[in-house]
Amino acid sequence: MTDSINGLCNHDEKSMEENNNLFSPSNLIRKKRDGERMTQAEIQYLISEVSKTKGGAFTDSQIGAWLMAVYLRGFSPDETAWLTEAMLHSGDVLHWPEDFKGHLVDKHSTGGVGDKISLPLAPALAACGLKVPMISGRGLGHTGGTLDKLESIPGFQVTEFTQDEMNAMLRDVGCFIIGQSANLVPADKKLYAVRDITATVPSEALVVSSIMSKKAAESLDNLILDVKCGKGATMKDLEASRSLAHNLVDTGLSLGIRTTSLITNMDNPIGCAIGNSIEIAESIQCLQGRSNPDLLELVCALGGHLLSAAGHATSPEAGANRIQSVLGDGSALERFRLMLVAQGVETGLSQRLVNLDLSDLDNIWSELEQPENTTDITSTEEGYVEEINAMTLALVAKELGAGREEEGASIDYSVGLQLLVSRGSHVSTDDPWVRVYHRGTLSPDQRSKIEGALTLRESPVEHRSRIMEVITGGSTKT
Repeated sequence: MTDSINGLCNHDEKSMEENNNLFSPSNLIRKKRDGERMTQAEIQYLISEVSKTKGGAFTDSQIGAWLMAVYLRGFSPDETAWLTEAMLHSGDVLHWPEDFKGHLVDKHSTGGVGDKISLPLAPALAACGLKVPMISGRGLGHTGGTLDKLESIPGFQVTEFTQDEMNAMLRDVGCFIIGQSANLVPADKKLYAVRDITATVPSEALVVSSIMSKKAAESLDNLILDVKCGKGATMKDLEASRSLAHNLVDTGLSLGIRTTSLITNMDNPIGCAIGNSIEIAESIQCLQGRSNPDLLELVCALGGHLLSAAGHATSPEAGANRIQSVLGDGSALERFRLMLVAQGVETGLSQRLVNLDLSDLDNIWSELEQPENTTDITSTEEGYVEEINAMTLALVAKELGAGREEEGASIDYSVGLQLLVSRGSHVSTDDPWVRVYHRGTLSPDQRSKIEGALTLRESPVEHRSRIMEVITGGSTKT
């Protein structure tokens, strides 16, 4: 009898040792290095260890090796979904009152130039009766992120909100735009920090899991994704953008979130403002019902799809019309003002901002920090605007101080650019076409880069929609 018990114990110890070997960092790295498919249990174990603040089984170098193996070998759709789910459950998940269910929506963009869409879209959706718990980020690159733009408004707070405070904002205002808390998807913070120093940021599976784990942690019902494609985007070609968009949609659906992706053109800047404070000005202008048509198209299209998916409109087109209506009647503008106050902005300032006459965006400087200098750049020839190179202007904006090189670095809210023309406009020689807000003087190199961003042609330019494709579960529409 004793021998039997000893044999059983030895067998259990052996099984445990074999299991530990199977889940060892070196074995999981080898498995993905050799192109083998990981199991859900292996991925869950890896993420649980990565998420530990102390004593995790994986060193940073081992995490980097595994990330490089994923980057080179890729992930199957199942592996991507398992990774996303494991990251989602590495920290807190937001929970909402029962009566919010069915109305919880959000939007995510893969990042563009002049991409201020969230600022008018969130309050417009709230004005239509939806709940928008938008958890956004700071910029790392050419200009600030959504949070940076909002923080150019004195007093605006983006962190340290409790679940009860978030519930109250959604109930009273209908939307908020805040930063990611330390306990929300902590695995993503750890993985991204290592991705950033191991050249594995562009991995599609890792991009998808990073985006979707954070959105799933918001406990959404519906999500719209704006996948940028073109010179000013991370994805430069349609094939890569389409692959990412399908992967995002499939992963969202696997998590129980109704998800749609729009692939949108990012060759030219969105709207006319590039920067931080100046993008706040254009956002308020849009909320006042006098938007740049380019910006308005994207706000209405993205909002229209969300309203339709949530059952608040009979179709995306009907939803787009409703978004345009709340932008025109002042109700979206009032939601924006209430959001500012709920997130710390003094009531008087919030009222003055929404009352500004922003048919001239420069009127924003009466309330926000003014730029030290303003310079208009003129055209050296006559013609029709064929293109304004988004990435060229974005990199100049970064040089001026509108963006940051590393996380935590400060940015200058007042600098940026305002386009005085758009694609299709006719310009004459010596006409000003872009206004630059800056400190000190523009260098000859900066002026040359800005001048080189404008491409003219002799004949008129046809209007082109920003929206290239719409991707839902299993289908693509052009």
